[in-house]
Formats: sequence, structure tokens, C-alpha cells
Amino acid sequence: MSMNICGAPCCWGVDDVKNPYLPPWTRVLKEAGEAGYRAIELGPYGYLPIDVDQVSKELDKNNLAIVAGTIFDDLVSEDNYQNVLKQTVEICELITQLPELKVHEGQHFPTPYMTVMDWGHDERDYAAGHSDRAPRLSAEQWDQMMAHIKGICQKAKEYGVRAVIHPHAGGYIEFADEIEAIVRDVPYELAGLCLDTGHLYYSGMDPSEWLKKYADRLDYVHFKDVDEKVYQQVLQEKIRFFEACGKGAMCPIGAGSLNYPEIKDTLEEIGYSGYITIEQERDPRNSDTSLRDVKASVEYLKSVGYEI
Repeated sequence: MSMNICGAPCCWGVDDVKNPYLPPWTRVLKEAGEAGYRAIELGPYGYLPIDVDQVSKELDKNNLAIVAGTIFDDLVSEDNYQNVLKQTVEICELITQLPELKVHEGQHFPTPYMTVMDWGHDERDYAAGHSDRAPRLSAEQWDQMMAHIKGICQKAKEYGVRAVIHPHAGGYIEFADEIEAIVRDVPYELAGLCLDTGHLYYSGMDPSEWLKKYADRLDYVHFKDVDEKVYQQVLQEKIRFFEACGKGAMCPIGAGSLNYPEIKDTLEEIGYSGYITIEQERDPRNSDTSLRDVKASVEYLKSVGYEI
């Protein structure tokens, strides 16, 4: 078993490309390199330019590769389906022309991956972390979302890109019953899972338990940590998920509630090999502390045996 730690633009507050406070993408790549990363995610569609030469130049300058692209959008609406398919094509055309990362022995699929996340529904955003009060899709709506997800995953597969479905707090794939339904309805030959320790915890699940439960479907992993005091506070508020993150619900790895030595033991027990990406969602207006926090996460993980 071998694993490498990577980064993601959300550590700099990059989640909504329309947010006027986002830091320049060139700065994010520069600071990712300074943090010691050798790979980073592409981030949400439209943040990095869909331009092979331009992106390659900055990656090379900072000794980085791309570990994954991202679909982070409304996957339920039929009206948005062609939009997400277009995103999938453009992202795949870009990331398949960039330098490749090494394949670890035992890694299920080579990078780059395509993380697929549902997002953009107020009724679920305000219920993030609350399984008991979050509305669920009807059977017909669920089947429509499954058809869209399968279409995205098939399109990525045509480019040789492995799609991984990422349960995300505040979307329609968040809680235990929805993860179980995804595994039931999307064949592994089409897509694996990207489980995120912080989202699992935020949404009432034990990360180690769920990593074990779906070890055979686990192609990619995200790490984050949760500030317990802030988490308990925001659960009492009517608040969107990223507003909770803006208040500091996510913190550097090792500074929060999650037990990363135990998670490492779990990953070793299930024989996970490949890539793990650190995330710490925040308000981009606080991105001046991103490099400090990313370095703290990296140093902590190295101290308990992970490799960059």
C-alpha cells in the first residue's frame, strides 16, 4: 500500500467560480507548490482556464500535476444536463493532455479522476448535516439524477477518465441512505466512489466505518477536518454549508475532531493505494491564511506517516 497527499483549490476558498473574492488561479498553483504538493485538483469548472498550453506552463512552473477534474453542479435538473455534459467534455479534453501522475501498486484506476458532485439546491443546502430534516428526491427525480450521472460517467470513460461519485454536504447525495442508493444504482464498471472524511463526519457518519464499508468501491479519497465547536454551533443555525465553512467549520488536518492515525490504520487495513486530497473549505476573503493552513495540514499528515 502506498499513498500520496495532494491539494485542492477549495483550500483557498475556491468553490463558486462566480464569487468575486476568489484569488487568482496562478497564485493558488504557486502556493500549492510552496506547500510541497506535487499534484492538485483542477477545481470547479471555469476556475482554471480550459487551455492546455496556459495550464501546462503554470503546472510546470510549480512542479505540479492535476489529480482530478470536478463536476460540481445541479445533477437533478433535466435543463442542466447538456451543460454538465459540456463541462465533462471540456474538462476531460484538458486533463487528458496534461502530465500524468505515477500509478501506485494496488491503485484501482490511474489518475486523472473526475469527481462528480451534485450541488445547487437551497432546500438541501440549508439542511446540510441534518439527515432527519433534509428533503429527499422522489423516485422519479432520483432516477433522473441517476441517468444524468451515468451519462457524465460514460462520457468521461470515453476519454479514459475514471469518474468517482463524491457525496457532498448540502447536495442530494449526502447521507447514508443516498450513498447506499448510489452504490446500488451506478455500476462500479462505470464509476467508483470518492469518500470525503469531513463530509462523512459533517453528515453524521463515522469516516473509518464508511471507508471500510465501501473499500471495494473506493477509488479516491478526500481528507478534511472539522472544528467541533464551530460545527456544533452551525448545526443549530439555519445556514448554508459554505456559510458554515466561512465561519470556520473546517480546520487544518490534525486540529479538529477526526482521528487521522485511526483513518490511516483503516486505509492500511483495506489496502487503499493511490491519491488523497486535502480540502479545507473557507471564505475566499480569508485566503491569505490558506498557505499557512495547508502547510499545517501537510506537516501533520507527514508526522503521522503519510507521504506527499
